[in-house]
Amino acid sequence: MNPKYSFLLLAKLLGIVFSLAFSMTIYANNFKKFIENNRIETGGWINGGATFNPRQTDGFNGPVVFADQANRFQLNQFNLYVQRSVLSETKSWDIGGRFDFLFGTDAIFTQAFGVPLADVHTGESLKRNNWDLDICCASTRTYNIALPQAYLEMHIPVIGKNGLNLKVGHFYSPTGFETVPAPDNFFYTRAYSFNAGEPFTHTGVQANYMINKNWSVSGSAVTGSATGGWDGGWNRQLGNWGGIFGVMWTSDDQATTLNVTGTYGEISTRSNEIWAMYNTVFKHKINSKTQLVLHHVHGFANGIAIDNPKYHGVKDTQWMGVVTHLYYELTHDLSIGLRGEWFRDRDGFRNPSPFRVSAAMTGPDFSYAGDKRSITIMPADYYAVTAGLNWSAAKALNIRWNAIKKLSIRPNIRYDRVDAYHAPVYRPYGGNKDQILLSLDFVLPF
Repeated sequence: MNPKYSFLLLAKLLGIVFSLAFSMTIYANNFKKFIENNRIETGGWINGGATFNPRQTDGFNGPVVFADQANRFQLNQFNLYVQRSVLSETKSWDIGGRFDFLFGTDAIFTQAFGVPLADVHTGESLKRNNWDLDICCASTRTYNIALPQAYLEMHIPVIGKNGLNLKVGHFYSPTGFETVPAPDNFFYTRAYSFNAGEPFTHTGVQANYMINKNWSVSGSAVTGSATGGWDGGWNRQLGNWGGIFGVMWTSDDQATTLNVTGTYGEISTRSNEIWAMYNTVFKHKINSKTQLVLHHVHGFANGIAIDNPKYHGVKDTQWMGVVTHLYYELTHDLSIGLRGEWFRDRDGFRNPSPFRVSAAMTGPDFSYAGDKRSITIMPADYYAVTAGLNWSAAKALNIRWNAIKKLSIRPNIRYDRVDAYHAPVYRPYGGNKDQILLSLDFVLPF
């Protein structure tokens, strides 16, 4: 080829490349401005850790979750979100929403599993929700995907001077103290009262209204569930509606709050038996460095088909728990926490072991997480004491790299013990009545 034409061709190609690069830069800048101008946020977090448990040989920490894997590392949560928060303290209309994607070993506990394989009252087979149960990964035994939040949110200024906030879609439950997202919890493991005593998510409509600086109320209409409105999805049991109501009081100095919430609904479209729960969360900031939390939960489900070594047949069931948290800030980058709990699964209905194997049942005789025959459950009292540290490692080490500036390290030690409640001896911790867990995990928001 003539060198002159080669040079002209190269010049044209470079011109095209530079034009594309310039256009993409303009587009990226415009897109960034669009994101900022519309208050759209993106982010997420990574949470993973390992638990040493000398009492377990089957790979599980009994009924303990979310750190349920014994003697191995697990990537608990890789969570991505996009959201537009609404402006609540305004007299103008505003609209927003949020969508979360979660991959990890915690996904199975966070999916919309509120329609079980069989009706808990009649035992008849049910069609499960398709929202996020079968997206992927059943073959891995431990890893899965959940879509725990997908909702639109609106601020409506027409009711009182503070207006009304409204969520429509799939969202985390407003009940309780602990929650699913790892950054919102002090400890790696969760309390039994959270895992076995409360809902994780709901599908429906949620309204929140602040009466004044001291009082606020919330109410929800929820559906898509065959467990009284808990953990519902989009395409099953939509004729079964339940309700949630809550009221919260905050002191004038913002140091003390009392939050009472409850759920109430019929079990399913096939059963008008009641499934309900209430819980109370009291939080008090003793001083600038010390906080106390008291949490009580009490649940009821009537006409449940029970099958355990103590009961076999249809029975009205109850469960209840009391949890105490105490946190103290040792330095600006190091805090210590202590949690004590008593949880009673009075009828052997709410707390199977290993919990993951039960949660991963895809048929009456098969669980992809393990051998169905390993699942045990018993009317029992569970006791747990957890102590741990939250260390803001990047802050303490003065690491300025943006990618890890929010890194936290959480070493924990936990002691569990179980006593059968008016039932035969129960040993869910590797054939023992108690266990000690030593865990270390990290949380990295981004």
